[in-house]
Amino acid sequence: MSGAHTAILDEDRATVGRMAGGDSSALADLYDRHARAIYSLALRILADAAEAEDVVQDVFTQAWRQATRYDAARAPVAGWLMIMTRARSLDRLRRRRARISTTEMDPAMPHPRDPDMDQEALAITSEQADRLRGALGVLPDVQRTAIELAYYEGLSQSDIATRLQQPLGTVKTRIRTGLLKLRDALGGRVQS
Repeated sequence: MSGAHTAILDEDRATVGRMAGGDSSALADLYDRHARAIYSLALRILADAAEAEDVVQDVFTQAWRQATRYDAARAPVAGWLMIMTRARSLDRLRRRRARISTTEMDPAMPHPRDPDMDQEALAITSEQADRLRGALGVLPDVQRTAIELAYYEGLSQSDIATRLQQPLGTVKTRIRTGLLKLRDALGGRVQS
């Protein structure tokens, strides 16, 4: 792990400590460092800019409320925020799917993804994206596919098993093994 990367991790932990003490400027500092990555992940999951913006606000509100419960041994601050982002995004996606399933869909309905969306807004910082791409690149295809279906499409392990036509136990093993490899490749903890 580079010295710069370690310094960022230390600064993030100190910032959350300040938040836990009630320092609202710490929340602004954390927002400045991580809002773009949070927005990018939420947008990738939801394919809706307005909902992704709402998720960013929800995540930072939750981080403020739960700063005293942050555990650096479980995940770096960026990982903690991404876990919250994924959970909030998937909750919104499930609610949207539930609304759609209760109404009749119009076949002429446009795809929710906006092709003119600013590409910069879609990108995680280049360093984070490079590290993640490199880490995903070390995984066998079967592990990478299972992880992508779980984290980016919000599928349960049972749904992944059905889609891939694989036994549930096999899917669980692939996801767990893949997450362990990602943790090692990224030099931190990955929560499964």
